[in-house]
Amino acid sequence: MISEQAWADARRLWEFHRMRHEPRPCSVAVGLGSHDLGVADTSVKLYRSGMMPLIVFTGATSRTTRELMPRGEAVHYRERALALGVPDHAVLVEPLARNTGENIRFSRALLEEGGIDVSSVLLVSKPYEERRAYATARKLWPSVDIVSASVPMTFETYTDSIGDPHRVIDMLVGALQRLLIYPTHGFMIRQPVPADVTAAYERLCRQGFTSRLVKEDTNTST
Repeated sequence: MISEQAWADARRLWEFHRMRHEPRPCSVAVGLGSHDLGVADTSVKLYRSGMMPLIVFTGATSRTTRELMPRGEAVHYRERALALGVPDHAVLVEPLARNTGENIRFSRALLEEGGIDVSSVLLVSKPYEERRAYATARKLWPSVDIVSASVPMTFETYTDSIGDPHRVIDMLVGALQRLLIYPTHGFMIRQPVPADVTAAYERLCRQGFTSRLVKEDTNTST
């Protein structure tokens, strides 16, 4: 049973993780691989609306996606985009990245190797990963403007779509922890975290929503 306080705290983390950028035309979209095909669908909608001429999907597999997406997250995203009518030439695949840092670094390298000029990126992620992805990209790809995007969805709707509220709150807590500790390791830029967000995070940790936390002496960006 999740308490009312825990729901309120999780909702506060959700609101903080959303960047609320207004989509605008960019050189390319980079869709970050995960279990969520909504990233691919959102990338397609942005493409159809003329926001960019090219999509890069990036991601290998993880313990949470290897059964759902056995050919790799980026490959499954590409297949989804093609099925939704995006032309083959407009979708590139980066199939090796296994964490957010690699998503950014490998996508950047792929575009540079292809001679594709990039001045701005629409960075498409799961809703609660917007801020973490933005902070990572700003650190690892500082020469471009970053515009965050995700499926426009409320916390309640997203939780219902996953069907496992405890798992969702664990992920919100894990994403917040990374915002707090990863700048020290050089994985992302530092983002100011309001005191009420930190307090909500600490209460959720004390209540056991900790399965997505990493050891604070980590040397790997995940």
